[in-house]
Parts: sequence; structure tokens; C-alpha cells
Amino acid sequence: MIRSMSGAVVDLLERPTYTMSQVDRLIGLPLGTARRWVDGYSRNGRTYEPVVRQSRTGDMMATWGEFVEARLLAEYRNAGVPMINMRPAITKLRAETGARYPLAHLANFVTPHGKELVWRVQEQVRLQAELLLVIPRNGQLVMAEAVEIFVNAVEFDDDTVVRMLPDLRTPEVKIDPLRAFGEPAVRSVPTEVIAEQVRAGDSEELIADLYELPLEQVRQAVLFEKLRSA
Repeated sequence: MIRSMSGAVVDLLERPTYTMSQVDRLIGLPLGTARRWVDGYSRNGRTYEPVVRQSRTGDMMATWGEFVEARLLAEYRNAGVPMINMRPAITKLRAETGARYPLAHLANFVTPHGKELVWRVQEQVRLQAELLLVIPRNGQLVMAEAVEIFVNAVEFDDDTVVRMLPDLRTPEVKIDPLRAFGEPAVRSVPTEVIAEQVRAGDSEELIADLYELPLEQVRQAVLFEKLRSA
């Protein structure tokens, strides 16, 4: 967990940060998935409402809040249940909490009150077991496995997700909407830039000196790019 003195973390969620194709690439989704989740779609004469947005806008830029929620939804993608079935729960959570991006506020998953609220909403909308956000275990409510994975991959300030680890194997690499145009980076240096310099023949030690980075951060940046391209 990280905290700062910033009072603008909620506004950060409204910051337009990514194109839909960037969301797909950064989260590892098939092309076009983010657009369907965030803004809905039409197929065979039928219109499907968004899972993330309240209604379709046609805006192909995703806010940081939309990116965060899509990242959590990605943990459920292989559950075998259409993601549109998550929409009623998110819609009701939005109404109950007054938060535009309820899945981007960790209190809904880590505090007793938040977990009780989420559980009640799940019960009211009859959310399928495969999509549950919190579950009962040993007489208490706990985060579902997918949510726990998500929580371990984010950093937050005053309850709001402000940064993300794209791969837990490289914890020095972070996605921050306020740095490196939201691309994976160590500090403010994109991992792609570091990896390209290594491919061009520069040593990791030279790159560390050039950008005034610890050598371990450079090595993790290179490893991250290798893992991403594997």
C-alpha cells in the first residue's frame, strides 16, 4: 500500500489515458475486447450495453478508472460466463457507493463494510458464482481469488488505485497514468525504451548510468519486455 498527501486521486480516475487498443495490449486482451467491455457494441442487429460505462458514448479513449476496472474484469475473462452478466452488479454498486468506478476503490473489497455491501449487491442481482467478487469462507466474507490477484497487483492512495504492476514477477515495473504516458516503466523510463537499447547493444550498466536508475530496475525492465513478448 502507498499513500500520499495528494487530494486529487479521485480526479485521476477521470483522466483520459489510453486508446482501446492500448488497453487490450497492456492488459493482454484479444483486440477489440476493451472496446466491448468499456463502451458496449452491436452485433447482428442487437445492442449490448457497456460493462464498465454507464452508457455508450462512442469515445474511444479510456480513462484511468475504466482501465483499472477492465484490468479487474480481465481476471474473470476465462470464467465461461459472458462478461455482460457483470454489468448489473457494477451498476448497482455504482448507485450504492456513489462512485463512478466502484471496482477501482479497494475499500469495497478489503473492509468489512465494503465486503458486506458487495455481497448484498451480488445477492440482489443474482450474480453467477463464477463472477463473484467476494465469497463466504469459514463464516466470513473474503475476496474472490480473481479480486485477490488484482489487489496484489495495484497500489493505491486514499482507497483509489493510482498505479499498477503489469507483472508481479517484475515489481519495479509499474503502470502509472502520470508517468511515461501510462506505459510500463521503471520510474519514468518506459521499459520498451530500455529493452530497445539493450537490443541495440548497450549494456545494462551503461543504461543504468544514463538514466540514473538502479541496475536492478534496468534488469527488471528488460525481463518484463522478454516476458511480454514470449
